[in-house]
Amino acid sequence: MPGTKASGRPGGNPDIKNYGFKTDRPEPLREKLQLRISASMKEQLQSRENWQELVREAIAEKLQSA
Repeated sequence: MPGTKASGRPGGNPDIKNYGFKTDRPEPLREKLQLRISASMKEQLQSRENWQELVREAIAEKLQSA
């Protein structure tokens, strides 16, 4: 039965390290940040390819110059 304690394999997956998410970044992206922006700004951002990385770079650039 999915979603219950009896679902899944007893003992878990011993090979979980082989299938886990890996990153090539020097520091993993584990934290979340939430902010409010206008609807038009959100549309402009989300129309760009890889917009999340664009926002990360813009924040990093501002922090370096501050």
